[in-house]
Amino acid sequence: MFPAAVLYTLSFLAAAYAQQIGTVTAEVHPTLSWSQCTAGGTCTSQAGSVVLDANWRWTHTVTGYTNCYTGNEWDTTICPDPTTCVENCALDGADYEGTYGITTTGDQLKLNFITDGSQTNVGSRVYLMASDTEYEIFKPLNMEFTFDVDVSNLPCGLNGALYFSQMDADGGVSKYPTNKAGAQYGTGYCDSQCPRDLKFINGMANTINWTADANSANSGTGEYGSCCSEMDVWEANSMSAAVTPHPCTVDEQTECSGDQCGAGGSSRYAGVCDPDGCDFNSFRMGNTTFYGPDMIVDTTQTITVVTQFLTSDNTTTGTLSAIRRIYVQNGNVIQNSLSNIAGVDATNEITEDFCMQQKTAFGDTNSFDSHGGLEQMGDAFAAGVVLVMSVWDDYAAQMLWLDSDYPTTSPATNPGVARGTCATTSGAPATVEADDTSAYVTFSNIKFGPIGSTFSSGSSGTGSSGGSGGSGSSPTTTASAPAATQSKYGQCGGIGWTGPTACASGSSCEESGPYYSQCL
Repeated sequence: MFPAAVLYTLSFLAAAYAQQIGTVTAEVHPTLSWSQCTAGGTCTSQAGSVVLDANWRWTHTVTGYTNCYTGNEWDTTICPDPTTCVENCALDGADYEGTYGITTTGDQLKLNFITDGSQTNVGSRVYLMASDTEYEIFKPLNMEFTFDVDVSNLPCGLNGALYFSQMDADGGVSKYPTNKAGAQYGTGYCDSQCPRDLKFINGMANTINWTADANSANSGTGEYGSCCSEMDVWEANSMSAAVTPHPCTVDEQTECSGDQCGAGGSSRYAGVCDPDGCDFNSFRMGNTTFYGPDMIVDTTQTITVVTQFLTSDNTTTGTLSAIRRIYVQNGNVIQNSLSNIAGVDATNEITEDFCMQQKTAFGDTNSFDSHGGLEQMGDAFAAGVVLVMSVWDDYAAQMLWLDSDYPTTSPATNPGVARGTCATTSGAPATVEADDTSAYVTFSNIKFGPIGSTFSSGSSGTGSSGGSGGSGSSPTTTASAPAATQSKYGQCGGIGWTGPTACASGSSCEESGPYYSQCL
């Protein structure tokens, strides 16, 4: 994520945190199935669940009901220092639907932006579980990750995000004995922004030098942050979308302090992680009519999002060499838009060349390269990453980095500044939290498997939209349809491609790299 992922709640009960286990509310993880696919296209349903992040949970005294943290301040009587705090405070179970607006049905997860219960809750963040006590670990090298998403009810200023973070599978329990709650209660978060708003890191309370935020009644920052590599598979609302790898020079979840965390101003790029990443936002890359309401990828309807993590030798042990995005909607396979920026090759993949050219064309600091680029991101994939899903608003930059002109001090005509059609006055948390109370995002039909195994283009160049007929079969050309043609914007060639190579009338097959050609 571009700015610090500041995800806030207004709930009195959901605004206090700890890492021991409370018993007032039973912790029952909502079930969420997903599919593991094989190279032949056979997908097998997996029985999973989701868990709410620890930062949203009610934390109270172990022997009572007194909050350890209220508003944006610690109770210094209960928490005079980090060690005493973890001894005194318990992290309780969650009422997922009633307090947080989190519901699941089969393979679908719905996250409400605003939930009015006994108090008002804003946003949420959940993780996919392999068991009651461990997160599901994915290793995406030379693999493909696919899901369906509905962003039709996410306006300017909101972000329904799906991403991977290099968190510990057990939430840090085995490394840090003072962490009694672990993954079962959503502990151990980290990302490339090295967030310092976490109340507990590495089993200790983040109370040292805690400073309440001036612009939020519910959050603050401590001395320490929590860093790890982050792969933003999907950061989006109904107006804009971005896919962004963020490597870190550390190879596991790591506590930071001071400049090591990175920060605003001159310290932004001093940390162990790349805060900016190398993003592919179609609008920012020059195609302003590709993604949005009633556009080529129509955000008024459910979208199937396919992300492929290609390696240099097409194996799961190779070096990450490219990140490819494909969409499927209404049975049509839609290749990602091509870059249309002076100085950047006309590509629709994230590669080292793309990132270098983009940073130069936009005049951006190439923190991506200095933190190891795709190779370092691939190392995180090889170690294993956790799936995160969230909905949030942005107290740091109003989500303008995703859907408007950013930075606002630069002319919108400068390359890379325009990222979407939202006004630069949009996205203020006070406004969206008051006006967009019915906003939500749904994620569903999650599939993971070898390249080409999680979606179907079919012999005619169309494929399953995921909601129906989601067989997960790989693209094939059948003997009964030897003259099949691909639709405009669909794939028509490339290494490993077995689908149609002829394009529909009015378009021709144009090579855009060794791995794909596109009907344009």
